[in-house]
Amino acid sequence: MFIDSAKINIKAGDGGAGKVSFHREKFVAAGGPDGGDGGRGGNVVFQVDDNLSTLADFRYKRKFVAKNGEDGMQKRCYGRKAEDLIIKVPRGTLMKEAATGRLIADLSTDEPQVIAKGGRGGWGNSHFATPTRQTPRFAKPGTPGEVLELQLELKLLADVGLVGYPNVGKSTLVSVVSEAKPTIANYHFTTITPVLGVVRMGEGKSFVIADIPGLIEGAGEGVGLGHQFLRHVERCRMLVHIVDISGSEGRDPKQDFDIINDELKKFNPELAERPMLVAGNKCDLASEEQIADFKSFVEKQGYDFFPIMAAIRYQIDPLLNRITEMLSKLPPVKQYEPEAAPLTPVEEIGHNAVKVTNSDGVFVVEGEWLVQVINSVNFDDYESLQYFQRVLINSGVIDALREAGIQEGDTVSIYEIEFDFME
Repeated sequence: MFIDSAKINIKAGDGGAGKVSFHREKFVAAGGPDGGDGGRGGNVVFQVDDNLSTLADFRYKRKFVAKNGEDGMQKRCYGRKAEDLIIKVPRGTLMKEAATGRLIADLSTDEPQVIAKGGRGGWGNSHFATPTRQTPRFAKPGTPGEVLELQLELKLLADVGLVGYPNVGKSTLVSVVSEAKPTIANYHFTTITPVLGVVRMGEGKSFVIADIPGLIEGAGEGVGLGHQFLRHVERCRMLVHIVDISGSEGRDPKQDFDIINDELKKFNPELAERPMLVAGNKCDLASEEQIADFKSFVEKQGYDFFPIMAAIRYQIDPLLNRITEMLSKLPPVKQYEPEAAPLTPVEEIGHNAVKVTNSDGVFVVEGEWLVQVINSVNFDDYESLQYFQRVLINSGVIDALREAGIQEGDTVSIYEIEFDFME
């Protein structure tokens, strides 16, 4: 089965915690704090692998978690940073934020992309030593790694996309101009997955051609297989529209041509502006009048027309030469630019931002940064409590409590830590 979309969850590793320890050595007095820092958590990195052609690997495994950094150690030894988690995807994979649809990365190049960053390691207690606080009994925990829910979409990278009704000869053309071997049979929807082939036009010249299956009337609204595969056309630098000029399926070639063009336009208006050539296949089954009439119909719309017989490679070379000429003047395969994350108002993202609510006389203080502070405090140690108090004063938490109307003796709750407010 061809899988070209998947939803996954990723989590980067948490940073290791800083160490609380004191130097102990014979004949060395007052060795002092020597706790080392924690190691960085592992990043989640996505890497293109040209051996992959679908997102089928993500059909069953949907959760990917990087390792955490090691905790700090004695003698100022840092914890080891965790290895990055590398996830392989096929070339052309778009990575979007599942909740908003924001494009995070386009995996079209060989450069690895760090999508979720590992947390920083926490400071050991050696960082908190001062002339007046010589035995700090607290350290900082590591920060958590980033967590994301991603929507992956595969948009194949091809120079030329073959479009047209089923059974008009698209797969046959791919098979005779490249080494690709698509399944070919005389019934509709023989091809149920996109097929890529490399067309070689002499030394140093080649292009990638893609057979896009499943286009019928209504494809833009999801009829048949078209909606599933139309996204792959968006990458193509140009299109070649294959038409059964003989009408051997009992359809009108002109009507077929207009219907497919209309479906491309409905799916993405930009596709209607994409450079396109028209190939009239099965011309051996058509009369000269039919060929001349269809050629006139196509050329009036501004397209070049090439009558071909794909099965025996009749008049294929003129078509390929024209494709090569057009590609030499066209920009490279489209790459999508990542979208910047939306900015949150300053009052919501400030480093020391807090929210204070009065809940039945208990003043509840909330702020993501406070979680890290609380985790770093040893509430059984007087100096550590003094450090916590200074953080609350310097960060503006005490001022925010006063603005909320707190009085001496009222209870303050900060993430399950409660204490009485004293002026």
